Amino acid sequence: MKVIARDFEKKKLAEIMESDSPAFVAIYGRRRVGKTFLVKEFFQHQFSFYATGLANSDTKTQLGQFAVFLNQSFNTEHKPPKNWLNAFHLLQMELMKVSGPRVIFIDELPWFDTKKSDFLTGLEFFWNSWASTQAGLKLIVCGSAASWMIHALIRNTGGLYNRVTHRIKVEPFSLQETEIFLKSKNIHLDRYQITNLYMVMGGIPYYLEQVKRGLSMAQNIEQICFEETGLLKSEFKFIFSSLFKNADKHEQLLRKIYELGARATRENLVKSFYLQSSGDLTLKLNELEDSGFLKSYTPFGVNKSKKTYAIADYYTLFYLKFIENAGRYEPGQWTNRLTDPSVGSWSGLAFEQICWDHVKNIKKALGITGVYSETSIWSQKGDSETSGAQIDLIIDRKDRVINLFEIKFSINAFEITKAYDLNLRNKIGAFKTATKTNKAVFLVMLTTFGLVQNEYARSIVQNDLTMDVLFDD
Repeated sequence: MKVIARDFEKKKLAEIMESDSPAFVAIYGRRRVGKTFLVKEFFQHQFSFYATGLANSDTKTQLGQFAVFLNQSFNTEHKPPKNWLNAFHLLQMELMKVSGPRVIFIDELPWFDTKKSDFLTGLEFFWNSWASTQAGLKLIVCGSAASWMIHALIRNTGGLYNRVTHRIKVEPFSLQETEIFLKSKNIHLDRYQITNLYMVMGGIPYYLEQVKRGLSMAQNIEQICFEETGLLKSEFKFIFSSLFKNADKHEQLLRKIYELGARATRENLVKSFYLQSSGDLTLKLNELEDSGFLKSYTPFGVNKSKKTYAIADYYTLFYLKFIENAGRYEPGQWTNRLTDPSVGSWSGLAFEQICWDHVKNIKKALGITGVYSETSIWSQKGDSETSGAQIDLIIDRKDRVINLFEIKFSINAFEITKAYDLNLRNKIGAFKTATKTNKAVFLVMLTTFGLVQNEYARSIVQNDLTMDVLFDD
């Protein structure tokens, strides 16, 4: 199979292989994002040694399986080693017999690091005492537990400190890459439908593999997410157990952030869990963020230390909103709900997140790629639930301009009415008054199909962008 997109990652791996220097390469990213597929296809499954960790297993079993991989790779009959120092010594002895380039691929590395196993001690000794001196040797390690890869390996403060020579984070596909991926499967959906799919499953290749040709976006979502045999009907149950120790606490924290919504500040999370400011909470927030399930941001004008947290994973958000409580499957369970207000509300929020994740594309469309900027949001409480003001996305530019975004997801061109025009003017006025900014403030409308060109659109909007700009790289 051909690796779709991943141009940066393939170029980086090619550069590493062209060098005669030994390399210790850490590849990490969200579960199901295609890390293993990328490595195996790039190297055409040709490794001097390959091994993969076992999920939820003990040290004895891991060592036994490591011996199996040794015997398969080198046609030997090694017995299971007693410990990891012994295991890596056996690997070294076998690699010393190999001539020419030596590529070692150890997949799901975090799973090998079982309790009191001293796995990292063995890996450290293998690299520091021998592998790091071998010209042309490439040690490639991979793992979905991104937090472990970052904190235990890349930022290791012991014997592996600063030993990783290359780091590659495999990100979910962008909208453009998702479009290319679907076309490679001969699936031709319009960009509105692709955007809808992205709202549900993000740019996760393994999820996108489930999309079937000949079905509409809504039909695919129903089959994949709501039918009893659909992959994403039950995927959520296995995500956390494969990534974290004490995974129940990570799931509980994620659910609390979902429940709090825009109020998910660290202070409110501490109160919700009846904790004093806890290092354990900080650790779990960092782990969820490193693994791609959370994002943190600082509202405009607020101290950067006062973060707000939000769910960053599209599938997780869709699961908690719709799949979890869907009940027994009945045909039409999703397709018949498309006009529900709850679906419209979710669509708007999910589209906002897509815009946040494609800010680089937006800056390109505005012609400000080379201008330093910071992104944020802004809100102001009113006397009632309907009298407050909120800006969906802000790009605060170094050239003394602030772009305020109004983001709307609709099936047709969006019309700014007289009443909505007044609402926008009041919102911009409230922002200027509250922030006391002396920068120029420009309003950007970012919609699915653009604006109806009436007198109000022409009078207040500086930039009218459509979802097509999110597909342009």
